[in-house]
Amino acid sequence: MARRQRVRTGREGAVPGIIVNAALLYLANVWPGWSIVPFLTPSTSQVMGAVNAAWIAGLVANAVYLVAGMPLLRALGEIVVLIFGIVAAFRIWDVFPFDFSGSSFDWALVARILLVIGIAGSFIGIIAQIVALGRAAAGLGKRS
Repeated sequence: MARRQRVRTGREGAVPGIIVNAALLYLANVWPGWSIVPFLTPSTSQVMGAVNAAWIAGLVANAVYLVAGMPLLRALGEIVVLIFGIVAAFRIWDVFPFDFSGSSFDWALVARILLVIGIAGSFIGIIAQIVALGRAAAGLGKRS
Protein backbone atom coordinates (compact mmCIF):
# COMPACT_ATOMS: atom_id res chain seq x y z
CA MET A 1 0.00 0.00 0.00
CA ALA A 2 1.41 3.39 -0.97
CA ARG A 3 2.01 5.91 1.77
CA ARG A 4 0.34 9.26 1.35
CA GLN A 5 2.80 12.09 1.49
CA ARG A 6 1.67 15.01 3.58
CA VAL A 7 1.64 18.23 1.62
CA ARG A 8 2.99 21.21 3.57
CA THR A 9 0.66 24.15 3.30
CA GLY A 10 2.62 26.68 5.35
CA ARG A 11 -0.24 26.73 7.87
CA GLU A 12 1.42 24.36 10.35
CA GLY A 13 1.72 25.94 13.75
CA ALA A 14 -0.42 28.97 12.93
CA VAL A 15 -3.10 28.32 15.56
CA PRO A 16 -0.62 27.60 18.37
CA GLY A 17 1.35 30.68 17.29
CA ILE A 18 -1.77 32.83 17.52
CA ILE A 19 -2.67 31.40 20.93
CA VAL A 20 0.85 31.85 22.38
CA ASN A 21 1.26 35.42 21.12
CA ALA A 22 -2.23 36.42 22.28
CA ALA A 23 -1.60 34.84 25.69
CA LEU A 24 1.72 36.65 26.09
CA LEU A 25 0.13 39.97 25.16
CA TYR A 26 -2.68 39.41 27.63
CA LEU A 27 -0.47 38.18 30.47
CA ALA A 28 2.06 41.00 30.13
CA ASN A 29 -0.37 43.86 29.53
CA VAL A 30 -3.67 42.95 31.17
CA TRP A 31 -3.51 40.28 33.84
CA PRO A 32 -1.45 39.82 35.87
CA GLY A 33 0.80 42.27 34.03
CA TRP A 34 4.56 42.48 33.75
CA SER A 35 4.86 44.50 36.97
CA ILE A 36 4.08 41.43 39.07
CA VAL A 37 7.30 39.71 37.95
CA PRO A 38 9.69 40.29 40.88
CA PHE A 39 12.91 40.75 38.88
CA LEU A 40 11.47 43.28 36.40
CA THR A 41 12.07 46.94 37.21
CA PRO A 42 9.82 49.91 36.41
CA SER A 43 12.05 50.56 33.37
CA THR A 44 10.36 47.51 31.79
CA SER A 45 7.76 49.99 30.54
CA GLN A 46 10.49 51.34 28.25
CA VAL A 47 10.80 48.00 26.43
CA MET A 48 7.15 46.94 26.36
CA GLY A 49 6.42 48.83 23.14
CA ALA A 50 9.06 46.84 21.24
CA VAL A 51 8.13 43.57 22.96
CA ASN A 52 4.42 44.09 22.25
CA ALA A 53 5.21 44.96 18.63
CA ALA A 54 7.11 41.67 18.27
CA TRP A 55 4.24 39.68 19.77
CA ILE A 56 1.69 41.50 17.61
CA ALA A 57 3.82 40.86 14.51
CA GLY A 58 3.86 37.16 15.39
CA LEU A 59 0.11 37.12 15.98
CA VAL A 60 -0.66 38.90 12.69
CA ALA A 61 1.78 36.74 10.74
CA ASN A 62 0.23 33.55 12.09
CA ALA A 63 -3.26 34.82 11.29
CA VAL A 64 -2.11 35.48 7.71
CA TYR A 65 -0.53 32.00 7.50
CA LEU A 66 -3.81 30.48 8.66
CA VAL A 67 -5.70 32.17 5.82
CA ALA A 68 -3.04 31.95 3.11
CA GLY A 69 -0.31 29.48 3.97
CA MET A 70 1.84 29.94 0.88
CA PRO A 71 5.54 29.23 1.48
CA LEU A 72 6.55 32.55 -0.11
CA LEU A 73 4.24 34.49 2.19
CA ARG A 74 5.38 32.48 5.21
CA ALA A 75 9.07 33.18 4.51
CA LEU A 76 8.37 36.90 4.16
CA GLY A 77 6.29 36.91 7.33
CA GLU A 78 8.95 35.08 9.31
CA ILE A 79 11.59 37.61 8.21
CA VAL A 80 9.37 40.46 9.42
CA VAL A 81 8.65 38.72 12.73
CA LEU A 82 12.34 38.01 13.27
CA ILE A 83 13.23 41.64 12.61
CA PHE A 84 10.66 42.77 15.20
CA GLY A 85 12.15 40.26 17.64
CA ILE A 86 15.68 41.54 17.04
CA VAL A 87 14.55 45.12 17.65
CA ALA A 88 12.88 44.04 20.91
CA ALA A 89 15.95 42.11 22.02
CA PHE A 90 18.25 45.07 21.34
CA ARG A 91 15.86 47.33 23.23
CA ILE A 92 15.90 44.93 26.19
CA TRP A 93 19.71 44.84 26.01
CA ASP A 94 19.86 48.63 25.98
CA VAL A 95 17.41 49.23 28.86
CA PHE A 96 18.11 45.95 30.70
CA PRO A 97 15.02 46.18 32.93
CA PHE A 98 16.08 43.43 35.30
CA ASP A 99 17.03 43.49 38.97
CA PHE A 100 18.75 40.35 40.17
CA SER A 101 20.39 42.01 43.17
CA GLY A 102 18.82 39.63 45.69
CA SER A 103 20.67 36.64 44.29
CA SER A 104 24.24 35.47 44.80
CA PHE A 105 24.22 33.99 41.28
CA ASP A 106 25.05 36.26 38.32
CA TRP A 107 21.62 36.14 36.63
CA ALA A 108 22.39 39.38 34.77
CA LEU A 109 25.17 37.58 32.91
CA VAL A 110 22.83 34.69 32.10
CA ALA A 111 20.21 37.14 30.82
CA ARG A 112 22.80 38.89 28.61
CA ILE A 113 24.02 35.54 27.25
CA LEU A 114 20.45 34.50 26.46
CA LEU A 115 19.84 37.82 24.70
CA VAL A 116 22.97 37.30 22.57
CA ILE A 117 21.87 33.75 21.73
CA GLY A 118 18.40 35.01 20.80
CA ILE A 119 19.76 37.80 18.62
CA ALA A 120 22.27 35.51 16.90
CA GLY A 121 19.59 32.87 16.38
CA SER A 122 17.27 35.46 14.90
CA PHE A 123 19.92 36.58 12.40
CA ILE A 124 20.49 32.94 11.45
CA GLY A 125 16.72 32.55 11.14
CA ILE A 126 16.58 35.50 8.77
CA ILE A 127 19.25 33.90 6.58
CA ALA A 128 17.30 30.62 6.59
CA GLN A 129 14.09 32.45 5.67
CA ILE A 130 15.84 34.30 2.84
CA VAL A 131 16.86 30.88 1.48
CA ALA A 132 13.28 29.65 1.92
CA LEU A 133 12.03 32.79 0.20
CA GLY A 134 14.35 32.14 -2.75
CA ARG A 135 13.21 28.53 -2.99
CA ALA A 136 9.56 29.53 -2.79
CA ALA A 137 10.06 32.20 -5.45
CA ALA A 138 11.85 29.69 -7.69
CA GLY A 139 8.96 27.28 -7.19
CA LEU A 140 6.45 29.96 -8.18
CA GLY A 141 8.41 30.67 -11.35
CA LYS A 142 8.24 27.00 -12.40
CA ARG A 143 4.44 26.89 -12.11
CA SER A 144 3.73 29.74 -14.50
